[in-house]
Amino acid sequence: MNMFSLEGRTAWVTGASGGIGFAIAEALGHAGARIVFNCRSESHAQKAIEAYRDKGIEALGGVCDVTDEASVRAFVDKAGDIDILVNNAGIIKRVPMCEMTAEDFRQVVDIDLVAPFICAKAVIPGMIRRGHGKIINICSMTSELGRETVSAYAAAKGGLKMLTRNICAEYGQYNIQCNGIGPGYIATPQTAPLRERQPDGSRHPFDQFIVSRTPAVRWGEAEDLMGPAVFLASDASNFVNGHVLYVDGGILAYIGKQP
Repeated sequence: MNMFSLEGRTAWVTGASGGIGFAIAEALGHAGARIVFNCRSESHAQKAIEAYRDKGIEALGGVCDVTDEASVRAFVDKAGDIDILVNNAGIIKRVPMCEMTAEDFRQVVDIDLVAPFICAKAVIPGMIRRGHGKIINICSMTSELGRETVSAYAAAKGGLKMLTRNICAEYGQYNIQCNGIGPGYIATPQTAPLRERQPDGSRHPFDQFIVSRTPAVRWGEAEDLMGPAVFLASDASNFVNGHVLYVDGGILAYIGKQP
């Protein structure tokens, strides 16, 4: 099982003060990695550091705007050699396309696609010097499927899938593996309102829709992403490159039941 060990490696997980990013960082930490993470405020960073400590992980957290190259360079200089980068930070704005402003569209693309480019660009030279590196981009099922109200998010995540493949193509020769994880619908505090029981005790309509489309017949949990993340960050995946691993309970393989 030593091939799954991350001892001696430093992992930077962007936007890992909570949610999916926190779960992935926790998993990498328990596999032996030194964890560094960023968020947008010192107060959030301090709360997250305490939360990691409660999990038995000493994490280094700080403020960094991943859409700003100077901020990213300063963060990496402070964090030291980065062996594993997980591009997790992201946003979504659910607005019908014709009602969405170009400014809002650009903001989503900037955070969900341009930021992973900036962060990868900052760590790849060091990975080349050390002769190894792992980059994991948190993609989405919308890397493959469209849905109403998420035009910016789908465009960004589709682009992130192709950025993943291009980093593989361009830097695989340096023993750098760049892969993606495509989560399905994950039960997080952000999605909690979509899973609340209705006054009559029935499921929320969106909850019903997701469960009916998922062969696993449930929402995913953040913990479901831990094993895939450790695999893609470890030597166990050294010949896996340019791949997006969809952790979706089977949604992408399933057309749904006939009405």
